[in-house]
Amino acid sequence: MDTDESTAADASAAVGAGRLERVNPPHLAPPTGFSHGVRAVSGTMVFLAGQTALDGAGKIVGEGVVEQFERALGNLLDVAAASGAGPGDLAKLTVFAVDVADYRRHAREIGRVWKRLVGGEYPAMAVIGATRLWDEAALVEIEGIAVVR
Repeated sequence: MDTDESTAADASAAVGAGRLERVNPPHLAPPTGFSHGVRAVSGTMVFLAGQTALDGAGKIVGEGVVEQFERALGNLLDVAAASGAGPGDLAKLTVFAVDVADYRRHAREIGRVWKRLVGGEYPAMAVIGATRLWDEAALVEIEGIAVVR
C-alpha cells in the first residue's frame, strides 16, 4: 500500500473520545451501513450479549423486522450504557436475521432507525442468516463489542 492509500485508509472518523478509528481502505468497495474495520486505539473491551426485541416482561414485541430491530438495538444500547459505553463506542456488531431477504428489503428503514439511535458512524458489522433464534418469535438478534476507558 502506498503512502496515499495508507493515509486514506487511516483517515477515518475517530469516535468514542478517540478510542475507535474506522478503517475503510479506498481500494475496497465503499462500505454502506458498516465499516470494513474498526481499530481500538485504547480502552477496555465490553462484550455485549445477543439482544432481541424482548420487553421487560420477557416478551418479544414488534410486528416486523424494523420494529424488532429497533427494540433489539435499543436493548443492546441499554446494556452498553450500563457498561459505560455510548453508541460511538460500538466497535463490532453481528446481526442475526431469520429472513435476510426481508432484512434487506427493509434496509432503508433499518438505516433510519440506526441513524436515529446511534448516528452516522458504523462499527464493523455482519448480517448472518439464522434458521431461528433462541426466542422463536424473534426476527433479529444483535450482539456486539464496545470499547470504553
